[in-house]
Amino acid sequence: MAFFQKILHKLNGIRYRQEYLCIPLGQHAHPLYAFLVSDNIAIKDITTLYSMVGICPLIFALPALDELDLDVQDKINIVYSAIPLKIGSAILTKNSVAELCLKRIKIQRIGQYSIYYFEGERGRHSFLSFFNQFVIRLNNRLYNKKKGNIFLEGNLYTQIQIVYSIPQVISLITVGSDNLYNVFPTDQHGQITDEHYVITLRHAGKACKQVEATKRIVLSNIEASYYKEVYSFGKNHMQPPKEKSNFDFSETQSQILNLPLPRCTIEYRELELQDFFIHGIHKVLLFKILSHQTVSDKNTTLACINNVYATWRYKNNLPNNYFVNELPG
Repeated sequence: MAFFQKILHKLNGIRYRQEYLCIPLGQHAHPLYAFLVSDNIAIKDITTLYSMVGICPLIFALPALDELDLDVQDKINIVYSAIPLKIGSAILTKNSVAELCLKRIKIQRIGQYSIYYFEGERGRHSFLSFFNQFVIRLNNRLYNKKKGNIFLEGNLYTQIQIVYSIPQVISLITVGSDNLYNVFPTDQHGQITDEHYVITLRHAGKACKQVEATKRIVLSNIEASYYKEVYSFGKNHMQPPKEKSNFDFSETQSQILNLPLPRCTIEYRELELQDFFIHGIHKVLLFKILSHQTVSDKNTTLACINNVYATWRYKNNLPNNYFVNELPG
């Protein structure tokens, strides 16, 4: 590591060197809440309603909302709070730890459903001091432009730090055809309606082409203790399908598609591709849910948060149960 970069790491105020920390989702105490706001008034708790389905640019997917006509809403504002806010109340500065402004980029109609996609325009947070954030942005600009790395430029880097203050579930996608398989992780996904699920993949990647070719996949949520194995599958995004023996599958198969399930699966969804569009580096894939099955009643689903938010939790004496590969820095 360059001398100047070491200095920046000393000054960035971050407790954890590891940028993304894995957690068991059901055991994450004192989470943040995300509220849709209008004219500085809280109008809807959307913590569990929206899905982050892209990071370059930031893309959110939302279902139709009774409280807001998203057909005519060109922009939305989301405030992140450490406490539940009363609907209809004014947003106090002390209750707002972060805020995102997003613009609508697409309305997707499918049957009786409408799905609304928004792209991040700007974000601000108070997880760290202004000086610490300046140091982090400087380090990002000088040292994160690497081959094969998704470079999050300018305020986009701040937006992503905010998004990962809400735990993002890391799932495994299984594709299979002609007795050849592939398994790779994703944390950019979410169920948008009772019948539909959205996943994004890099449109230039082999994984995306494999999903488009097979059109039917299994998305599995995994036990958090299995995080090292899940991360090791990241290289499979650029790998061709292989024989079943190359993967750590369990003996169980999915109900409809008969695809093998990864070991330590807690629940899974069988999905069929219905529609897609390209935005930024992403191909946004819309699936119909064929089935949703529970394998285990454990509340230890693998998810992750950003180290900036984790540092804020540490400073506020909030409990942590992170899986880290490195010692705090």
